[in-house]
Amino acid sequence: MPIYEYIAKERDCSCEHCVKGFDAFQKISDSPLDTCPQCESPIVKQISAHAVGSSSSGFDDRAKSAGFSKLERLGHGEYEKKY
Repeated sequence: MPIYEYIAKERDCSCEHCVKGFDAFQKISDSPLDTCPQCESPIVKQISAHAVGSSSSGFDDRAKSAGFSKLERLGHGEYEKKY
């Protein structure tokens, strides 16, 4: 189930919960929230960046031990096998 981020539309008439912003677990088929669940003031859905990057879970080590290779880009269309 996706996590959506919401924040207060107007800071001056909103509670601390929606002024700081909050997360909501919703189905994709659910309609977006338009009011704060605590103070009923108007809120808007934020566009958030997705998590991309290296993993600290040891994924590279597990992939290497499973026989996968990692390629490093050298230039335009040129790659070198890292392991």
